[in-house]
Amino acid sequence: MLPTREPVMLLDPEGRPTAGDGAALPAPDDLVRGLAGMVAARRFNEQSSVLVRQGRLAVYPSSYGQEACQVAAAQVLDDGDWLFPTYRDTAAAVARGVDPVEVLGLLKGDWHSGYDPYERRVAPLATPLATQLPHAVGVAHAGRLRGEPTVVLAMCGDGATSEGDFHEALNFAAVFRAPVVFFVQNNQYAISVPLSRQSAAPSLAHKGVGYGVPGELVDGNDLAALLAVLSAAVGRARSGAGPQLVEGRTYRMQAHTNADDATRYRTDAEVAAWADRDPLRRLDAYLRTQGLLDDARAAAHADAAERLARHTRDGINVDVVPDPADLFAHVYSRPTPQLVEQLAQVRDELSRDEPSPDATGADAPNRAEAR
Repeated sequence: MLPTREPVMLLDPEGRPTAGDGAALPAPDDLVRGLAGMVAARRFNEQSSVLVRQGRLAVYPSSYGQEACQVAAAQVLDDGDWLFPTYRDTAAAVARGVDPVEVLGLLKGDWHSGYDPYERRVAPLATPLATQLPHAVGVAHAGRLRGEPTVVLAMCGDGATSEGDFHEALNFAAVFRAPVVFFVQNNQYAISVPLSRQSAAPSLAHKGVGYGVPGELVDGNDLAALLAVLSAAVGRARSGAGPQLVEGRTYRMQAHTNADDATRYRTDAEVAAWADRDPLRRLDAYLRTQGLLDDARAAAHADAAERLARHTRDGINVDVVPDPADLFAHVYSRPTPQLVEQLAQVRDELSRDEPSPDATGADAPNRAEAR
């Protein structure tokens, strides 16, 4: 059950193959697909950050530098599986096929969840830490009771492992052998709190042992290793081996959100050291040495990413006219009597705010006739 002492790595920061602790490199097509996904994810991060500065988004928690984790999480799942993301996992939701404009609906302030979770089997982005993890276990357990081959991949950050929901979810999943993979993106900081102030465990992957959940530690900036480790974990969960815990060691290159000043708690030298481990550059270098990537194919990836950014930009720049009735339409499948009453009250108040015929002069003949 214990993870390896060092993270599983298949490609070093220069893109050179390593021993990989027995794990095999994924198929070339999977790696090329993964690179295209990471290029798109990075461009999406860049575009979303610009939209914040333009005032089109209220906030954006960037996953810049964590693109390998984001893309791998979506890529290892089958169509019938579920992804449970956090607020920072917008790129993972996009990689899963959700419209990026709908993904950003929450961060623009239009919706609590701007997309249909059932269409792509992506749960709503979870802003409170770790609250989505027990829900993920419940979905996995329900699928198992129905005899479905469903696996749930539940994402969280290092800060979430300090929350009670994390421990409750692991215990629940282990006892009921739920087919769920807990994927911790350890980006070294819970806002401004470094990992050393969060946990004294040798790794976050060790946290599963106390619940009977095997843990694995993987280089979170190595897409090849992530695909290999997460695919194996999903396969074990699907086969009935129960829950799995995977920690991907990565780094949050940008601030926690646009409201955060990361220079107050970390140094430029620390950030620069992690920049040398960039996941895109690593995989790009490997694919070029193998003859699987050339300038033309790289340009095609960049063009596709730019189209995604343009679609995102154009969609977010369209103002949504809110309908007050939506406040009551998505609370229960069948509105309660209280909601029906409240909706009627709101409609009555809104109708009073509408211009009356007297104000427009439309009933002037009637008034004259009355006189």
